Amino acid sequence: MKKRYNWPATIMLMISSIFILFPLYITIVTAFKTRQELSGNLLALPSTWSFDNIIQAIQLTGFWGALTNSLVITIPTVIATVLVHSLVGYVIARNLHRKGFKILYYYIVSAMFVPFSILMLPLVTQTSSWGIDNRYGMILLYLVLNLAFNTFLYVGFVKTIPVELEEAAVMDGASEWKIFWQVIFPLMKPMNATVAILTTLGTWNDFMLPLVILGGRRHLATIPLTQYIFESQFSTNYTLAFSSYLLAMLPMLIIYIIAQKWVISGVTRGALK
Repeated sequence: MKKRYNWPATIMLMISSIFILFPLYITIVTAFKTRQELSGNLLALPSTWSFDNIIQAIQLTGFWGALTNSLVITIPTVIATVLVHSLVGYVIARNLHRKGFKILYYYIVSAMFVPFSILMLPLVTQTSSWGIDNRYGMILLYLVLNLAFNTFLYVGFVKTIPVELEEAAVMDGASEWKIFWQVIFPLMKPMNATVAILTTLGTWNDFMLPLVILGGRRHLATIPLTQYIFESQFSTNYTLAFSSYLLAMLPMLIIYIIAQKWVISGVTRGALK
């Protein structure tokens, strides 16, 4: 059979790739140039690939401290989000026929329509008065703020899992707790992967919440917040600025390259399910 190619889709993908790869190319090339080379051809490769700008940016931004802060916030947030939100979604999905749980479901999901700008000032005041305006308070806030969307995803996914599996487990003498962790939770792998990916990207790249909660405390700053502080100080030194941008992108690029198979399959299977 003659192969058919969808040329409009192929051309659109090529154009989209150019829009993504071109800024990445500019970032990498600029990060390794000297300030004298930067005044020349913007697209030209650097004459020598020196890591001096990278090393200087690491020292000036306090990169390792910011990386530690981002990891301390992101990793527990992802783990807690998958464990807690999957359980909430399962309980609501299996009891959605009850009026109380249906009201609870719509109440939680309605939080998706509340703009974050409305919550900023109350969150700052509340976290400060409770003494949780720190990295661990950020984990709790992300867990609460992501609840609405993740509950929406999990409830829709759990509805596709046959109830007969749980009934069979009950006949074997399994408790509700055991049914969830040994029967239902393993079946949630596609949705767990999707939620984990979205939570990782959202938490790691978030700028607004660390800005309003952590403020200008440099020792608590995450990588996006560190970039903001650094850019305000070195906005005219483009080689150092782009070196810091490259450092900020590098962890997510490495994670994506290593885990791209699970990223793609998780999102695809979660959507198709």
